[in-house]
Amino acid sequence: MTLSESLPVTERAADPANIDLAAFPHGFAWGTATSAYQIEGAVAEDGRAPSIWDTFTRVPGAIDGGHTGDTACDHYHRWREDIALMRQLGTNAYRLSVAWPRVLPGGDGPANAKGLDFYDRLTDGLLAAGIEPSVTLYHWDLPQVLQVRGGWPERTTAEHFAAYAALVAERLGDRVTQWATLNEPLCSAWIGHLEGRMAPGWTDLTAAVRASYHLLLGHGLATQAIRAAAPGARIGIVNNLSTVEPATGGEADRAAARRMDGHVNRWWLDPVHGRGFPADMREVYGVDLPERPGDLAAIGAPLDWTGLNYYFPQVVTADPAGPAPFARQIDRPGVPRTGMDWEVDAGGLEALIMRLTEEYGARRIHITENGSSYPDTVAPDGSVHDPERTAYLTAHLAACARAARRGAPLAGYYAWSLLDNFEWAYGYDKRFGLVHVDYATQRRTVKSSGRRYAEIIAAHRSHRSR
Repeated sequence: MTLSESLPVTERAADPANIDLAAFPHGFAWGTATSAYQIEGAVAEDGRAPSIWDTFTRVPGAIDGGHTGDTACDHYHRWREDIALMRQLGTNAYRLSVAWPRVLPGGDGPANAKGLDFYDRLTDGLLAAGIEPSVTLYHWDLPQVLQVRGGWPERTTAEHFAAYAALVAERLGDRVTQWATLNEPLCSAWIGHLEGRMAPGWTDLTAAVRASYHLLLGHGLATQAIRAAAPGARIGIVNNLSTVEPATGGEADRAAARRMDGHVNRWWLDPVHGRGFPADMREVYGVDLPERPGDLAAIGAPLDWTGLNYYFPQVVTADPAGPAPFARQIDRPGVPRTGMDWEVDAGGLEALIMRLTEEYGARRIHITENGSSYPDTVAPDGSVHDPERTAYLTAHLAACARAARRGAPLAGYYAWSLLDNFEWAYGYDKRFGLVHVDYATQRRTVKSSGRRYAEIIAAHRSHRSR
């Protein structure tokens, strides 16, 4: 689609079903989200060096279909077209990530001018379109050269991350105010170092726990660095959270649910809210943390906002013979599921927003990712109708509105994702986009869910302008 094309807004936009639009505040961020490795492509262009994902995608069997992010959505060359799509959707915010190996190919040391120039152009293009950039500094693409030196299990990686954060903040901080240090450190530590399903593909509990610690230390050090480089910055961290329930009322399953909640939620939330690492989970992991004086204060520095990524709930049972946390998720029959085989439960999003509000005292909450993958079919006329994704989007926005009505400081919603893209270990088979991408031609087509999102945004603006 071109910028001159418009997305029709129907009469339904005046009252989108089941969404209390009045609950969303004036100035609410209506956004979409992406990440660098998933969309940019151009992995060996203009000085970019390999990341751990470039390496991991070359491991036989690691990625479905043997796919890589070498081209992805070619956003590096098509970013103007993608900003035009955002304008057509009516969004006023965009969550992107900066590729560490594009701006610091050596992990540290000299900056790559062409890499920084790209993010300069992208930032200026977004602002010119009336779209606020929300920049995530780490969305899993560690420079491979730092992985060779030990990666996140080593303290020096956290220190290099802080230096990288300072560099990017110095360059973009005069225009960008919304910053996230890390995206989903759980995935980097647990899935990447304990389960081996993501880069770097390790299965080592000790390395995973050390990586988790240094990721959060990196967050704390980067927070200090950003605030020094850009005093007006608003800084947060993005965690993927799940509601956790026991499969039965038995003591073993209830204890398993407590451990799983510690594994996926409290291990990441408690330290950044000044509570330290949960004592019960330290015991579960049985790994000494590489603590030094001052670390916990740095990790627990006050956040300006909290990022919540939500996709599915977890119902768990005890698994004493399994890996830590000795609990496993079960599948409940008859529950709606996405194309990722994830349970659909919009109420879980409301519950997590309220937990962040009431238990952790979050100042501002952004839903930094929320979305669903379903198999898409391109109709003979080129359109893409995705009723399941449209229903998912509507239900989860209704849950956000309910939380806001209950007093949650909800400030924004970023749909995952703007575009179909490289979906990590699933390759290109799973599609989350509001915009369909034909990977052979790079043609973009707004799906029905994207049009629905445009209607909701337009209806909110109409309501607020009355």
